[in-house]
Amino acid sequence: MAALTLLAAVAATSTVLVPSSALASPEGHGNNAQLLGQPAARGTGRVVRIEMTENAYSVPRIQVRAGETIRFVAVNRGQFLHEFSFAPAAVAAAHRPQMAQMFEHGMITPERVVSLTMTMPDGTRMDHTAPNTVLVEPGKTGEISWRFTRAGTIEIACNVPGHYESGMAAELVVTPR
Repeated sequence: MAALTLLAAVAATSTVLVPSSALASPEGHGNNAQLLGQPAARGTGRVVRIEMTENAYSVPRIQVRAGETIRFVAVNRGQFLHEFSFAPAAVAAAHRPQMAQMFEHGMITPERVVSLTMTMPDGTRMDHTAPNTVLVEPGKTGEISWRFTRAGTIEIACNVPGHYESGMAAELVVTPR
């Protein structure tokens, strides 16, 4: 419990300066080529269930095949807000400061989503609406349907401040057909 309290304190006091133009960029979560596919119709595909706790995913690795449509069902069994997001490691790393800024500006708290979009003081828009990511509040479920079109390996990460650093990551491997 002390570790969870410490994580919440670190997240609450972290200060990261990121140009708001970077937050408005569609590259904040990666483009479809980097993501090995594209969004699929909501609720379609083979179900892959992932449970999220403090601070871990229930599986360290998910393997799918190119050509397959997957319906990721992310269940938050923890006490804090978690993110299920997949992207190349460098894209996920670039997104973490954006998530810290979302926290600083009150878009998210340790336990909930306040708003997925907001206009920054300089007029740029910050949002968290990319199709390869979902924020899931405690006790709730989020879903992403995705059609994988090519082979490769990308990262699954919770980019809520402090969570990735505590080990909340997994590997997503797409094998050839």
